[in-house]
Formats: sequence, structure tokens, C-alpha cells
Amino acid sequence: MGQDNQPTTDTEPRPNRQKTWHALPAELIFDTLETQPSGLSAENAKARLERHGENVLPEAAGRHPALRFLNQFHNTLIYFLLTAAVAAWALGHAVDAAVILAVVTINAVVGYIQEGKAEQALNAIRNLISPKASVVRDGHRTTLPASQLVPGDVVLLEAGDQVSADLRLVRTRGLLIDEAILTGESVASEKQESPVEGEAPLGDRTCMAYSGTLVAAGQGTGVVVATGTETEIGRISTLMGQVEDLTTPLLRQINRFGRLFTLVTFIGAALMFAFATLVRGDSWDSALLVVVALAVAAVPEGLPAVITITLAIGVQRMAARHAIIRRLPAVETLGSTSVICSDKTGTLTRNEMTARRIVTADHELVVEGVGYEPVGSFLVGTEKIASPPPVAHHLVRCAVLCNDARLLEISGQWHVEGDPMEGALVALAMKAGVGPDEHRRNWERIDEIPFDAEHRFMASLHRAPEEDHVIFVKGAPERLLDMCDREARLDGDAPLDKAYWTDRIAEAASHGERVLGFASKPATAGDLEFSHVETGLVFLGLAGFIDPPREEAIAAVAECRSAGIAVKMITGDHAATATAIAHQLGLAENPKVITGAELEAIDDADLPKIAEETTVFARTNPEHKLRIVRALQADGDIVAMTGDGVNDAPALKQADVGIAMGRKGTEAAKQASQMVLVDDNFATIVAAVHEGRTVFDNIQKVISWTVPTNGGLAIAIIAAMLLGLTIPATPVQILWINMITTVTLGLVLAFEPSEPGVMQRPPRRPDTSLLTGFLLWRIAFVSLLFVAGAFGTYAWAMSRGLDIETARTMVVNVLVVLQIFYLFNVRFLHQTSLTLAGALGTKPVLIALTAVVFAQLAFTYAPLMQTLFDTRPVAITDGLIILATGVLLMVILEIEKILFRRLGFLDDVPAPTALANAR
Repeated sequence: MGQDNQPTTDTEPRPNRQKTWHALPAELIFDTLETQPSGLSAENAKARLERHGENVLPEAAGRHPALRFLNQFHNTLIYFLLTAAVAAWALGHAVDAAVILAVVTINAVVGYIQEGKAEQALNAIRNLISPKASVVRDGHRTTLPASQLVPGDVVLLEAGDQVSADLRLVRTRGLLIDEAILTGESVASEKQESPVEGEAPLGDRTCMAYSGTLVAAGQGTGVVVATGTETEIGRISTLMGQVEDLTTPLLRQINRFGRLFTLVTFIGAALMFAFATLVRGDSWDSALLVVVALAVAAVPEGLPAVITITLAIGVQRMAARHAIIRRLPAVETLGSTSVICSDKTGTLTRNEMTARRIVTADHELVVEGVGYEPVGSFLVGTEKIASPPPVAHHLVRCAVLCNDARLLEISGQWHVEGDPMEGALVALAMKAGVGPDEHRRNWERIDEIPFDAEHRFMASLHRAPEEDHVIFVKGAPERLLDMCDREARLDGDAPLDKAYWTDRIAEAASHGERVLGFASKPATAGDLEFSHVETGLVFLGLAGFIDPPREEAIAAVAECRSAGIAVKMITGDHAATATAIAHQLGLAENPKVITGAELEAIDDADLPKIAEETTVFARTNPEHKLRIVRALQADGDIVAMTGDGVNDAPALKQADVGIAMGRKGTEAAKQASQMVLVDDNFATIVAAVHEGRTVFDNIQKVISWTVPTNGGLAIAIIAAMLLGLTIPATPVQILWINMITTVTLGLVLAFEPSEPGVMQRPPRRPDTSLLTGFLLWRIAFVSLLFVAGAFGTYAWAMSRGLDIETARTMVVNVLVVLQIFYLFNVRFLHQTSLTLAGALGTKPVLIALTAVVFAQLAFTYAPLMQTLFDTRPVAITDGLIILATGVLLMVILEIEKILFRRLGFLDDVPAPTALANAR
């Protein structure tokens, strides 16, 4: 019993233990696990179940719901909002405080709902384990719950079964297993019993069947070697649990900004309180009132809420583009993405095999069309031909008759029923005018030899329409060449030129094509035996298959490169196939390729540099993908990872933005991701990046508008205290400005469309400050202009003998007018605002402008508002001068933009070619 679980000692590293089983001969498996072909006894199985536990994956450990909810408030952003709410409440503005508290509560509820998604990711993987399994116990076949399987159990597999545990296969008969959820390969893996090399990657372990995969065809018997968390899918579940959620660049910067701004505000308020009480001799209560006014003026209480709304609007826009955002900040993170790591099958490619090339002794034909849709022409060189030449036509007939697949059109989409490569051959036949149903009726199949990984071919015996009989064979071309002595030509059969065909096979493989060979021979009626087909065949030719790139993915990759974003392919497929697809997609001029085996030999310290230089990672497993993503992140990249299989889930969770496929993606991948592509279209990612960059632009606009407008008020209060002047606006008037402009002018910037050239800029570095040097200058400069406008207006009004109430009313109006004109200026950070589009504004801008104008008219002239805010009517001429002040601000800031751009202080938009070369 000491060897029931593993063939090696418990002290040996886990990866070595898992690699041992496929290297052992089948006959040693029974001895190693102390079992036999008749299976375990019931008593032995019970003892092993107690030792190893049930064949299930553990559920995610969750925190208490109350703790999860309270944790939503443990964030600087929330503290920032609560501080603003307290300040508003202290001034008696209960409505404003209630609104801020409502925003905090909504954020907490949304965060609480999102919190459990990591647990759902783990539990989604648990559901992949088959609920039932056919096993041999006490010499009898029986069906058991999959959870009762133990190491040493003998499991029987048939077509349609889901593998319930990791198995070492000891007998196979035409066994094909779809391992796409683990390897990403679109073609089912051919299985056999013979051991393979110990260092073989998962996709090459042809004597193993892994838990969660599907039996596509044939039969097999295997011995359970791993259950539960010890299986390959269990290791993925463990990796998922070890991946920590990342804080997005936006949240990191907002937290930094919030902490710094709050610290500066409190220090400033404390210093002003000390100055007022110790230097000026003011009473503590009057000093406290001024300090509260300063805090209200300085703290942009609406900023976090507006940022959240900006992100939410980005989510809505992206949903309209078929991208569902599961975590709000992921919108902005996409905008700063510098590397997209993409799975190949089904993401960059169609996940539909296509017969691309036919090679005969006389011709090479290129077949147009993609996927299973039976539409496409045949080309010899660049010339289209009406139908394939006779030898190629005979090859196509062989391909459709020695074939068990069918094509079905469902809702305008073509689907294969059976093996994907056989489905591609049916589509090929339909393109050639060889109707599969008609041919199968006219060429009756009498007998067949099914495909088997051991002999590597399928053969079928048919009665031809002229009552003759013929054998058709398809399979591995190297195997068929050994079975042939002649080749078909237009002028008749000729001796086989094996060297020619070997070169053509190698050429097709270099293009990343999978190759099948075809042969035939006349026959007599009767049963089909191996001896009938292993000699004397006539070789008809080759067919090359590809899983073609999505056409829209090619354009999307080009746009990513123009935006300075590197696209890297991470796949379980072979290096040659992946490299060919990389060339077709235009991932790089000379893509560098590394295999999973080579990756394992690279130290973690050296991997970041190598990962940055590499375009294609082939034959990878889940741990490789996780290492690649972490290495790129260690090099400072913001990484988006796309994928659809269970094998992608850990890397999806680790990535800054995990992107799952909505149609073909597994539930585990969707739960681990931050974004789901409804249409499985790689091009949608480009739209998402575009929207993410727009969101960050709009957040910068919100900050660059909000902070100086608040800063101007705060500096005005500080200057009045230091200089012993009268504060140009009362605390309640200051709060009015904050309230009326924040919910109108501040909010409309969240709806701004993209500026021109948004996808011609390089990605924003994650360590780049939320406030660039230009924005810091702009905040300081505009704040001083606002202070000058406030004090200038106040001094001008007082010099004319107006009362202090009228002067303060004019100050409030001039500050609001300055904010309006500054809004039109800040709508375009990367170009001039003096354009027709800039002057007209968007619909939200015009609505907000109308609301502010009417609010200010009521503030100035309505009796009730005059009573509440101690305001006075303003003369028409004074109103015109206030408007002229806004125009002057606009002119000054536009001149500043021009000067800064000419002096090179603004970030100019680089050329797309420069960005592509930089990546």
C-alpha cells in the first residue's frame, strides 16, 4: 500500500512525480500501484479512498459576508469620500453629505458582489469533473460516482465520456481525446499505450488521459494515477488559489493621490487654524469655521464619484462593442495595456480546421475559404480553375469516402459532427463539387479499418457505381508512403518518388500545416484485412490543414502594433504551427519562438528580458503561462491575457486584465477574467483598449478641471487669512459652487468622446503619475488665475462702492463663469479647443451648461436664493464684464497650450511606425 499513490518517494518534487507516469511501461503501472487488470477489490478501494480522499477539488475558502462587506470601506478612496461627507455635514449641508454617503454605500455593495468571483473561478473548475465513471472492480464492470475513484482503479473509456481522473492508458483502440481545455490544441490527441520521454510536454503525453478532457472517438482502458488536487486540472485549481488579485494602475494612483491630497489638506487646515488662533488672535470657534470652509473648498468631494461614473460609462460603451467588463477598473487598465498575451486556438484563429492545400504528383492546388463553410475556389498558382484535375478529384473522393464526419448548417453557421480534420475534408469535397451524401450512397461502404494511433491510418472498402471495388486509405503520410509502390499521375500510375513526397511533407510542416496522405487500390469483394492495404497502394497525394487566423484578428494585431502594444502568442500547439500563424497574423517580422521545455530551463531572474523579446511561446502548460505573465509584469508591463480554456484560468487571474472568450470559453476562464468578449473576437480587444485610453483621458480631464477650481477657492481663503483680508465668498457660497458645478460641469467630462489620435500614442507606463508635469503646471496656473479673478472682481466691486454682499455675489458668478470656460478648454488636452467641435460641445455639455446658467440666475436674482445665500442682483454691464473675464481665461490658456506644444513640454503624438518599431 505504500506505493498506491506515487511511483516515487514523497520527498521528490511534485513536478517529477507527475512526469513519471507517462514514462513508465504499461506493464509496470499495475505493479507500481499494486493493482491488476481485473481492478481493485471493494475492500482495497475503500481503504485507498480513506487514505487519498474523494476525487473532488476543494471549494474556495470564503470570508464571512459581514467581513467582506466591511472590507469594502477599507480604501483611501472611500476615506476621501467620507472626509468630504463629514465636511459637508459640519457645514449643515445634509443633502450633499447624504449624496456622498450614498455613493460610498453603492461602491461597497458593488465591491461586495464582485468579491466572490475568485471563489466562483475555483468552483467552476470543480464542475468539470465527470459525475460518473465506468470502472472495473472485483473483475466486474460497474459505474461509480467519479468522486469515489482512487489511484489504482481501472477505468474504461468510450466516445463521449468525460475523463474522471488522470489515467495511464494501458489499452487503446482508435482512442482520440479532445484536450483543448488543457493544451489549447484544436485537434483531438491520438492516444496509444507505449511510454514517452519523461520530459515530454503535456500535449505530447500520448499514453495519458487527463481529468476533465473529452473522449472524441474510440475506446480505451486506463489506470488511475492521480485524483483530486493531484490531477493536472487539480494543479490548475491550486495555481488559481495561489494567484493574488492585483490592484489596477488606476486604483494605485488614485489611492496615492487621495492619501497625498488628504494629507496636504489636513496639514494645511491645521496650520491655518494655528495661524488664526496664535498669530491673528481669532477665537477658536471662528477659526474653526474658516478652517472648515478651507477644507470644503480644497477637498474635491465629487472627484471619486465622477471617476467611478467615468469608469461605468466606459463599461456601457464597451458592452455596446461586445465586451463585458466584470471589474470596473479593468476599463482603464486596458487603456494602459502594453502587452497582450493571447492564446492561439479560438482566439487568434477560428478553431476550425481548413484544408488549405492539395499536392499531387502533377499539381499543387491552393484551396480558398476558411472554416467549415463549403465555399471557396481552387487555384493552380494564381489561376482559378473550375474543378480539380482528375488525380486531385480522385484524392477528394478518397477523402470524403474514407471519412465518418458530417457537416451541418445551423442558423447560417456550419458545424462539424465528428473529427475536425474529417469535417475539413467534407468541406473540401463540397467545394470541389463532390457531394458527400451522394457519393456515400453511390459508393457503398462494405468494410473499414478504423483509425488507430498504432497503425496511423484509416481504410475503407467500397463498391463503386460500376460494380468494381476499391480501397481508400488516409492517414499519416509517412506511414502511407511505406504502404505504396506507385503514385497517381495524369498520364497514369508511375513508380513512387518517395524523396519528392518527403520534401513536400517537410515543406507543409514548415508552414505550420498538419498533413494527411491519401492512397487507393482496386480490390475484390470481401472483408477488409490489414494485409490488403499494407502493400500495393497507389499514393494519390497530400492535403495540408491549418486552423486559419481570424481575418479581423490580423487587422486588430496591426492596430495593436500601431498603438505600441506588443501581442504575444502563448499556445500549447507545436512551435512550427504557432510560428506560421504568427507570420500570417503579422505579430512580428521575425518572431522569436520559445517552447515550454526551453522555458523550464530559464531562471526566473533571466525570464523577464527573454519574455519581452519573445513573440511565440509554444507547447506551454498552465505553469508556463503563469510564469510568462509574471515575468512581463516584473519588467513593468501591464499585461492583458486572453484565453478560453481551463488551462488559461490561472494566467487570466494573474494578468492585469484577464480576457475570456464568451462563446467558446469555459466557465472557469470566464470567472477568472476581468472582461469577457461576447463575440470571441480578438478585434474587440482593440476597441476595448481604445475605450480604456479614452476613459483615462477623461479621468485626467476630470482631475485637471476639478482640482484647480477647488484649489482656486482654497488659495483665495488662505490668501485672505494671511493678508488679513475679507474672505471673498462665505462658506455656504463656496459649498454652493462645489455642489452646482460638481454635479453638472464636473460630470459631463465623463461622457467625452475620444480625442483624435488616441490609438497612435504609446501605452501609458504603470509608474506614470496620474498627474503629468503639464497637468501639475496647469492645476497651479489655473488655480492662480482663479484667485486673481476672485480677488480682482472683489476689489473692483468694492472700489466702486458696492456692498460686500454684491461683491461676493459677483465673485461667485465670476468663479462659475471661469469654470465654464475652463471646461471648454480642458475638453481637449492634446489639441486646441478653438474649433467648431470645441465651441459647440457635446449634448451632455450643453445640458450641463444650461442647468448651471439657470441655477446661477436663480442664485443671483431669485428672492429665496438671495435669502438663503445672502446674494444680491448683479447689473447687466457687470454680468457682461464677468463673461469677458471667462473669455480672457480661455484666450490665456489657449496661448499657453500653443507655447507649451512649440516648446515640446506637451506629449506629442508619435508616428505609428515609430511605435511599431519600438515594440
